[in-house]
Amino acid sequence: MRYRAAIFDMDGTILNTLEDLADSTNHILREYGMPARSLEEIRRFVGNGIRRLLEQAVAEGSTPETVNRVMESFVVYYREHCTVKTRPYEGIAETIRELRRLGVKTAVVSNKVDVAVQALIAQYFPGLFDAAAGEKAGIARKPAPDSVMAVLEELGIPREDAVYIGDSEVDYLTSQNAEMDAIMVDWGFRGEAFLRECGATNIVRRPEELIAYFT
Repeated sequence: MRYRAAIFDMDGTILNTLEDLADSTNHILREYGMPARSLEEIRRFVGNGIRRLLEQAVAEGSTPETVNRVMESFVVYYREHCTVKTRPYEGIAETIRELRRLGVKTAVVSNKVDVAVQALIAQYFPGLFDAAAGEKAGIARKPAPDSVMAVLEELGIPREDAVYIGDSEVDYLTSQNAEMDAIMVDWGFRGEAFLRECGATNIVRRPEELIAYFT
């Protein structure tokens, strides 16, 4: 077995959350009298956590204090509306089950707020992950390696025996900062050409292609 643990990003890797993120963002923007953003704009904005998403989405010239208020409103609204259109990518749950059948430890590390990470895993992937970590106060978010290293410690797996699986430049940088191998997926929020420009070499086009890296 090549790797003993698979650590997955969430948004764009195991779950297609884009429409719920966009709908929630635009609901809050309208609430604050700001213009809505297109789905493609939101796609470009995601990956660095909710605050960074909202910093880019709010009206030009918004103060940090305004962003703080928008974020507080967003977190409350998104918590109640994060599963309206969100769905697992086709074949990803079956692939995770097969990895676990092979004895691979599985985990999620995301820049999504931790309460949403836990809720989404419980709803869409019950029993399929040994550990999960979202954005928490006091812990540097990706691409810092802190959450990844904490999860590896929880799993009892050294970094050289694990691989990080994601869909964006943030995920690739996270793997580099954690000194881990990376597998990028092209069905998420970026795409193969962009990922190769970032330096990624291991790119899969279907979830079942991941299995070959663990056997």
